[in-house]
Amino acid sequence: MYSKILVPIDLSDVGHGKEVLGVAEKLLQPGGTITVLNVVEDIPGYVAAELPDEIVKDLSGNAQKALEEIISGLSGNIELEVRRGSPASAIVAASEQLGVDLIIIASHSPGLADYFLGSTASRVVRHAKCPVLVDR
Repeated sequence: MYSKILVPIDLSDVGHGKEVLGVAEKLLQPGGTITVLNVVEDIPGYVAAELPDEIVKDLSGNAQKALEEIISGLSGNIELEVRRGSPASAIVAASEQLGVDLIIIASHSPGLADYFLGSTASRVVRHAKCPVLVDR
């Protein structure tokens, strides 16, 4: 049983994220905390310059609203956090700053590009200082 679990959610795969939250609830000790995290990747300047300002400004707010919808039926001590930056780096940094006991991350089946570059989940596994459970 774990007292602090970090569950990064990719908003492009919400269904798998909800499954991972179910796993986190089962592994959480009574009185523990689950932190649900979404990382909004920075938009390159040359792309952001072509987008309306509202879209760029609303990315974090939209992510927050989406996370609130995802956890709406869950009980217990659940915290939400939205960060900006590179997903793997932000997840590892959050795990260290929050002092989590476990990261539970969803992973897709790797494609050819992942074998050369590495997926977010594999980067988190390589760099996290706490146990990482990868759910496929």
